[in-house]
Amino acid sequence: MLCELRVRNLAVIEDVTLQLDPGLNVLSGETGAGKSMLVDALALLLGERASVDLVRTGSERAVVEAAFEDVSDDFAVLCDEAGIDIEDGRLVIRRELNLQGRNRAWANGSPVTVSTLASLGGALVDLHGQHEAQSLLKTRAQRDILDVYGGTRETAKKVADLAGDLTNVTTQIDKILGKLDDVRKRADYLKHVVTEIMSAELKPGEDESLAIEAGRLANVERLTDLTNEFVDLLDGDTTSARSLLSAASRTLDDLSGIDTSLVKWRETLDSALAEIDELGRNARDYAAGIEADPDRLRSIEERRDLIYRLCQKYGSTIEAVTDTGESASRELELLDTADLDLSLLREREAALRAELQGAARQLSDLRREAGDRLSSAVNDLLPGLGMSDGSLFVNFKDLEEIGAAGAESVEFTVRLNVGHDARPLARVASGGESSRLMLALKRVLAEQDVVPTLVFDEVDQGIGGEVANQVGDALREVSARKQVLVITHLPQIAARATRHLCVAKKPEGGVATADVRILSGEDRVKELARMLGSAEDPVVRRHASDLLKKKQPAAV
Repeated sequence: MLCELRVRNLAVIEDVTLQLDPGLNVLSGETGAGKSMLVDALALLLGERASVDLVRTGSERAVVEAAFEDVSDDFAVLCDEAGIDIEDGRLVIRRELNLQGRNRAWANGSPVTVSTLASLGGALVDLHGQHEAQSLLKTRAQRDILDVYGGTRETAKKVADLAGDLTNVTTQIDKILGKLDDVRKRADYLKHVVTEIMSAELKPGEDESLAIEAGRLANVERLTDLTNEFVDLLDGDTTSARSLLSAASRTLDDLSGIDTSLVKWRETLDSALAEIDELGRNARDYAAGIEADPDRLRSIEERRDLIYRLCQKYGSTIEAVTDTGESASRELELLDTADLDLSLLREREAALRAELQGAARQLSDLRREAGDRLSSAVNDLLPGLGMSDGSLFVNFKDLEEIGAAGAESVEFTVRLNVGHDARPLARVASGGESSRLMLALKRVLAEQDVVPTLVFDEVDQGIGGEVANQVGDALREVSARKQVLVITHLPQIAARATRHLCVAKKPEGGVATADVRILSGEDRVKELARMLGSAEDPVVRRHASDLLKKKQPAAV
């Protein structure tokens, strides 16, 4: 529900705040006072285009802000998807326009695009009149409303789900066929890749171990000389490590003979002597094993050359080369499995297509029946709303292919005068006729429509007398289920409001400025009298008072 609308520096409005009630809210005032500008301000919050000409003279920017309370759980999910946090069911939307033409918008403090603003606002407010922000003007919304009205949402969801499943299956078939065609073209190459890589029987880390072995075999003489030198240094003449440690051992015996606390060093020294002995034995064993093997070296180099060539062709490492071979092998396997896979998928495709056609036929029948009921219910209301020659039609156009939306498109069309062609709802010329037509639709769809707030601008254009009374009754009936805001010049409508707001314009610092106040008691009677023709005439005021008592059963 829209609980508050604040407008600053927009055209004739300097700073105005509207406090709205849940029921029927009426906005009245002299022609040119700025009533419609308040609706235009709300339209800006619903994503309509903005012009810098709207910025009030002498101001740098215009600001429009609206607060909504008790938003639905479904709407909260929509906000969450847009990255907007909803706390305690409250949403504040704000839009700014500066003289440079820059638009900025926020929802609960988070920056949003104007398109996001339109998406959010369209789920909260339906604005009827000379505005774009009317959900029922969109054919998709018309289809959805028809499904809700006809109780066909479950069938529509089944159709959408089946269409989605069918699309997934056909995508899989196309993908396999595309890959199969590619594999067939590359089959000889893939077989060559698999044969070349698999016959090599590569092992992880093989290149590194071969490099080490090749380095050893290529340097046999040098390794022998260095190993012998190493052995001499460990256990050779009197300057070897073994000889020096033995001398250190004898000296330690003398030391510990004098200071027995040094005996503990013996274990460390003996350990060093043992490790020197073990290292020497290992070095001698290594030296004994060094042997020139030209054949083995040649074999290793040939193997390394093979690995190098494979890495150059199929990957930078043995692991990458192996992956390439396995990938090629899997592609070739497609030639063996594709026929079976395609057969199963085509069976699934045929079954889904048949099921989709059946569900779509059922949905089409339900939609057409609901369309007849909806148009009949709306057309019964139009004469009483001043549109005696008006007719609403729910048209269906068969689609070339059944899709997620079903087998047909849905479009509401209207014929306003006998002998004229019906036109799409979005092209109804008169703002008043459009508003009253929407009022009839909203009255019929009141229980199904999820948009909580309705705004009617120009709903009273071109009507009066008994028609005005019926329009007022229709508005009050809709307001029992929805919040309604109406811009009106008719006292018959204004008298039915649960909250009556009046817009007045006066000069402020040499610039025309609009102001809004809530009317009650004598002020409301006076405004109704003005709307009847004279705010000062006692007879007219008595008539206004009687009208208010008659049309306002609740306390004012």
